[in-house]
Amino acid sequence: MPPKSDLPQGTLDLLILQIAALGPVHGCAIAQRPQQVSHDVVQVPQGSLCPALHRLC
Repeated sequence: MPPKSDLPQGTLDLLILQIAALGPVHGCAIAQRPQQVSHDVVQVPQGSLCPALHRLC
């Protein structure tokens, strides 16, 4: 089982909104962008992106 994230609640939602504000983007790119800019420090766990996107709609 992967380790629990130490990110505060709501961080993923804010990351998604910041990425989406840059322009049209698909789900896979949303999941990869935080990992790219943080040099693999922040990783979006599988199964977290879709619920977060659903919350924001």
